[in-house]
Amino acid sequence: MGIRRVQWKVGRVKITKVVELETVGSTRFILPLASNEEIQKLPWLIPHFATEEGRLKMSIHSLVVETPRRRIVVDTGLGNDKQGRNVPTWNNRTTPFLETMTAAGFAPDSIDTVLCTHLHVDHVGWNTMLVDGKWLPTFPNARYVMGQVEFDHWRSQHERDDMEAIFADSVKPVYEAELVDLVETDHRVCDEISLVPTVGHTPGHVSVHIRSDGEEALITGDFMHHPCQIARPHWSSTADSDPDQAQQTRERMLKELSERPVLVIGTHFAGATAGHIVRDGDAYRLAV
Repeated sequence: MGIRRVQWKVGRVKITKVVELETVGSTRFILPLASNEEIQKLPWLIPHFATEEGRLKMSIHSLVVETPRRRIVVDTGLGNDKQGRNVPTWNNRTTPFLETMTAAGFAPDSIDTVLCTHLHVDHVGWNTMLVDGKWLPTFPNARYVMGQVEFDHWRSQHERDDMEAIFADSVKPVYEAELVDLVETDHRVCDEISLVPTVGHTPGHVSVHIRSDGEEALITGDFMHHPCQIARPHWSSTADSDPDQAQQTRERMLKELSERPVLVIGTHFAGATAGHIVRDGDAYRLAV
């Protein structure tokens, strides 16, 4: 499936989605309660977010956020040449992701900020690239903004071999290059961009709030992996570090987002990727 770009405007801010990987099915290990039968009970998911058979569609992508003065990448996907990943196909990847970004006008050296919603494998991979056997910062002119709580948590996870590899090749090199800014979960990045604490998926997880000229958007990160969790917020991901807290975060955010016109951009949402949270009986859905 080809790598494509999708764009939105929020006031004077432009957001561009650059896809690294799209999948159909094979996602039950992430959302075990999202069976084909249960997904078919939510017809609004089709065709953007699921197939007629009830198979989930998901995406791994970065979002480039351009303000009048800043050029920000939110989350950096899987990356190339990585090893030690638990999902076999996430190892030794060779994709034209950087070439696609550059062709779209986003050369790596033009990025001034990298925001990591959290430090899981599919959100930090392109923080670095392999050059002559050494992991170097992919965005050499950027400050890498990471949550202090998130950073401290994963730095201490010595017993998790997969996280050790992720930290070693995708986080530690930019930290040692003195490019990392460790911030609070409600940090304000610039006039238009601020972080929102949405913990539960990880201890320091954040979403990214965008406000410009009276318009608003929210980049979710992984407090929701798939739009089916909008209708079923109790469907927790197997990757949630605290499933109860993650559910509480979803319920709180869904209520807040349904009460005002916020464009919700899903970090793993395929197809249309973005929409507005609206009431659907006693639940919610994503109107695209």
